[in-house]
Order: sequence, then structure tokens, then C-alpha cells
Amino acid sequence: MTAVATELYDYAVIRKFSVMAIVYGVVGFLVGVIIALELTFPGLNADIPYISFGRLRPLHTSAVIFAFGGSVLFATSYYVVQRTCRARLFSDFLSNFTFWGWNLVVVAVVITYPLGLTQGKEYAEPIWPIDLLITVVWVAYFINFVGTLARRKEPHIYVANWFYLAFIITVALLHIVNNLAIPINMTDSYSIYAGVQDAMIQWWYGHNAVGFFLTAAFLGLMYYFIPKQAERPVYSYRLSIVHFWALVFLYIWAGPHHLHYTALPDWASTLGATFSIMLLLPSWGGMINGIMTLSGAWHKLRTDPILRFLIVSLSFYGMSTFEGPMMSIKSVNALSHYTDWTVGHVHSGALGWVAMVSFGALYHMIPKLWHTRIHSVALINLHFWLATIGVVLYIVAMWISGIMQGLMWRAYDQFGNLTYSFAETVAAMHPYYLIRSLGGIVFLIGALVMVYNISLTIKNSARVPA
Repeated sequence: MTAVATELYDYAVIRKFSVMAIVYGVVGFLVGVIIALELTFPGLNADIPYISFGRLRPLHTSAVIFAFGGSVLFATSYYVVQRTCRARLFSDFLSNFTFWGWNLVVVAVVITYPLGLTQGKEYAEPIWPIDLLITVVWVAYFINFVGTLARRKEPHIYVANWFYLAFIITVALLHIVNNLAIPINMTDSYSIYAGVQDAMIQWWYGHNAVGFFLTAAFLGLMYYFIPKQAERPVYSYRLSIVHFWALVFLYIWAGPHHLHYTALPDWASTLGATFSIMLLLPSWGGMINGIMTLSGAWHKLRTDPILRFLIVSLSFYGMSTFEGPMMSIKSVNALSHYTDWTVGHVHSGALGWVAMVSFGALYHMIPKLWHTRIHSVALINLHFWLATIGVVLYIVAMWISGIMQGLMWRAYDQFGNLTYSFAETVAAMHPYYLIRSLGGIVFLIGALVMVYNISLTIKNSARVPA
């Protein structure tokens, strides 16, 4: 069976993306810990501009979303599409081109961001030459994925591939529209949009980068790896199709809720909030579908830490997709916006949902890619608890800090004057910034445990049979 699988499927590119995903994950988490400590202890960067918070923060977000998350999605989508279509990837050349092209993008970002060379757009900071490279790599990815679907031997297209395909197409559209610009030299450009139109396009992009890159794509991953790891069929295939169509239709309209109480027309942000609230139904439908796949196999959670990663990630997904619509309501947004509550919400989704479902998928895939057994199940279990404790410390600290911030900022005395100065609110946040930093460090230690475990798994693969 090993020889047949190796001959039929292209595992080489998946192995490379899997290894780089783990490397980028550790780097991204490390930069996150550094900037959390810089916020806690402002003198930590010694006034060196290249490692200041303003330059490292976009490096952190790009590293965890696009370098780590992107590599996980390339690896898992190439793995899932081959196995569910029973066909080799469409083109070995395009597979390798996407690997080297994507890594070139990451290297270019690592060089330019600390130098201060960015567009200054949230999640879209790369300068225009890098944006062009991203576009070329993404087109190659689309051709390779669709080409594999076209040559499938399995007549049915499994729902995971629907989610991956929607993610690839929509991210291409978002990236191109948001980054339309007029270059003025090799590093600078002017956006073709101005003022409130630029803000609206940016948050249409920004929220849907979350909606499709960090949600739809990882739901594709969920729909394959949870049934495989649980050795159970997906709970309701019909619900998975309803989940898909409802999610892709509703998500694309939700972005303007980021712009409540701004120059954006009130109707536009209200429409965004309306679609955000409606998103609760398909989001929770998908969460329930994933969790209920364990029907008849709940006992496996006691002994299988990989399954625990996957199921707990869905719990965080459900929590984040309840919190997001709630925070889009104007009265709640008036308290939460510009506070650490938003930071807690983002990391509940990014660490609790995206990172943990990624860890589960990588632990499932890597022994199969190297035809071996995992080095230590006990270390997977240790990683699970470190990751879970780290996430909980992080998000609870940010929830408390954020709600406290919002309440302090809008507290008035009997004369109508602000009760607290801004400096007082910053001082009150400090203990929670310490706890946030501690949570990040615990999460990072968990990732280092994974590096050790996976390294020995790969190293021993020639000696340990599958």
C-alpha cells in the first residue's frame, strides 16, 4: 500500500509545506510574544526602530496568517484534494512553483516590514511588487487545484473541496480589488481609492480575509480531518452543503461592521452588522456538524489528543462566531471598538480555532506523509494542554482588559468630564498585559514541544514502520 500511495499521490510538496508551516508557526508565535512583552514593558525594544511594535506587529500577523496559516492550507488542500479525488496533483511544476513562490513572498515580507516598507493596510501590508508575486502564485495554486478536480477518478466532489475552492477564488478577488494601486517607484504606490471608499474596500477585504482565509478554508480542513481521525462519517452531509452556501453568501457582506461610528454611511455599517448576525446560524451549524461527527465515538476523546485538538478547536470556532456577531451590534461595538476586547476576540479565533485545528491536521498528516508512527502521543497530549491553557490565559486577560478599557473611557463625573485620563486606563491594563504575555509564552512552549515531537517522528521514519 505504501508504494501505491507514494506513486499515486504527490506527497513531496505536502511534506515541504508541512515542515515550513511548523517553522513559520514558531516564528510567528515568537514575534507575537515579543510584541506582547513590548506592550507590557515599553523600553524592551531599546528604541531600535526595526524591532519597534509598529514594525513587528504586521510581521506577526502576516507570519501567523499567511506564512503559518497559508502553508497549512497549501499542505492540507493538496493532501485532501488528491485523496478525495483519487488523483495526483494536476502539475508537479505548479506544485513546486507554489511552494517556492509562497516562501519567496514570506522572505520578502520579513525583509521589508522591519524596514518600514508597507502599504499600511491591515492584513494587506506588502508593497506592490510583492502583491504582484502573490497574485502569480495564487493563480498557479488555482490552476493546480482545479486541474486536480478536473482529472478526478471519484465522480463526487467532497464538500471539503468546495470550501477550499471558495477560499482560493474569493481570496484572489479580495487581494486584487483591495490592492489596486498606481506605483510611483519600486517600493511606494497610491491606492486608486481614497477616503471612506478606501476604508470600505479595506474592511471588505479585511473581514473576508478572516472569513475565507481563516474560516472557510479551515472548515474544508475540518470536514476532512475530523471524520478521518474519528473514523466516523460526517454527521450530516446535507448540513455541510447548507453550511457551505449560507456561509459563502453571508460572509462577503459583513465587512462594513468594522466601520460603525465613522464617515461610512450608517446604512452600510448597519447592513454589515445585519449580515454578521445572520452568520451565527451557518457558523454554529458547521460547528455542530463537526462536533456531532463524534456521535458513537465520544470515548475516543479520552485517549486521542489529536481528536481533542480538532474538537476543542471547533468549540473555539463556535465561541468566536458567537462573539463576532455580538460585537457587530452597534451598542456593543460602542463599548468594544478600539479596545483589547477586539484583540481577545481575534486571538480566540486565531489561536483557539485556526492554530489548534492546524495542529490536529498536521499531527494526523505527518505520520502518513513519512509512512511512520508519531514519536510520542504523550507529547501531543502535553502540547494540547499547553496550547489550551495559553489560549485561555490570553483571551480572558484581553476580555477583562478590553471591557475595563471601554468602561473607563466612557465614564463621566457629575460635571460631564471624563473620570479617567488615558494614562490611567493604560496603567490599569498593565496586569492583564502581563497575563497576556504569559499566555503567549505558554502557547509558544507548546509549539516548541510540537517541533521536537515532529522532528523525531521524521528523523525516525526510516526505522519505524507505519
